[in-house]
Amino acid sequence: MRLSTTYMGLELKNPLVVSASPLSRSIDTVKQLEDAGAPAIVMYSLFEEEIYHEDDELDHYLSHGSESFAEALSFFPDHLDFSAGPEEYLNQLRQLKETVDIPIIGSLNGVSKGGWIEKAKMMEDAGADALELNVYHLPTDVNESGTHVKQMQLDILKSVKEKVKVPVAVKLGHYFSALPAFARRMEEAGADALVMFNRFYQPDIDLENLEVKSALSLSTSDEVLLPLRWIAVLCSQVNMSLAATSGVHTAEDVLKLTMAGADVTMMASALLKFGPTHIAKILKDIETWMDENEYDSLTQMRGSMSMKKVPDPGAFMRANYIKILRDYQYSK
Repeated sequence: MRLSTTYMGLELKNPLVVSASPLSRSIDTVKQLEDAGAPAIVMYSLFEEEIYHEDDELDHYLSHGSESFAEALSFFPDHLDFSAGPEEYLNQLRQLKETVDIPIIGSLNGVSKGGWIEKAKMMEDAGADALELNVYHLPTDVNESGTHVKQMQLDILKSVKEKVKVPVAVKLGHYFSALPAFARRMEEAGADALVMFNRFYQPDIDLENLEVKSALSLSTSDEVLLPLRWIAVLCSQVNMSLAATSGVHTAEDVLKLTMAGADVTMMASALLKFGPTHIAKILKDIETWMDENEYDSLTQMRGSMSMKKVPDPGAFMRANYIKILRDYQYSK
């Protein structure tokens, strides 16, 4: 079976890219992932806050009261004390490049047009084969418009593209109106790929201590439906690479997303739960399914179930919403 694919110009032996997660903090784990069949690794993110603030200050301001919103940078002190984070990150990137033979993609996470963008060039110089730009921003100000949020992300992308020659992917959240139009603007601004979608971890309330607390849960395959829909919609409308993330756990998830039009499918939760060897299992299951259904390659099926290719494009639009509500049968 030919499972190879191309992502942002990178020739990969299969689509099971390891997404940004703690897995890349361990060189031994990355070697295990490569041995299991991982075609590329996205490193854990280097956060804008880590560049600008000491670790103890960061922990305090991210963990207490209303300051817990990482995107509210105005809550941080004015002075720009650099932590050891960036240099440790770059060293890890260099070591990974020396240890494994698969592409390593650096990950930058921030929300402003500050000097943290300079680290994109440093990642390139350290050997990154590509970059993933994660503009994780939750607008909480009633005076901040959607137009401003979109323009901010476009400006950051353009600033990064001016500094590096390697491909740049943008990891999007799904909270955008007119998403296809925004995707087109991202392409025009220089994005080589879109990663769909960022998982926004929601805060919880501790009723006993009356505190806002962090809540993290691993994804499930149910979450794959959101990127599946939008990749199917965008597949024939943009020329960028499309990566699916959030909810990729099984061979079935990978096959569905490929049929929708994804060039790669990124996973982290499944690997955190089942370990690096889970990649080998998924690859075997994909080959078994393809053999039983007479597919020779992923290229053969890619985009075959996109909105443009299916007999009923309305299945991806409002018509599907109406049909589900009308057909649902309540039972005790």
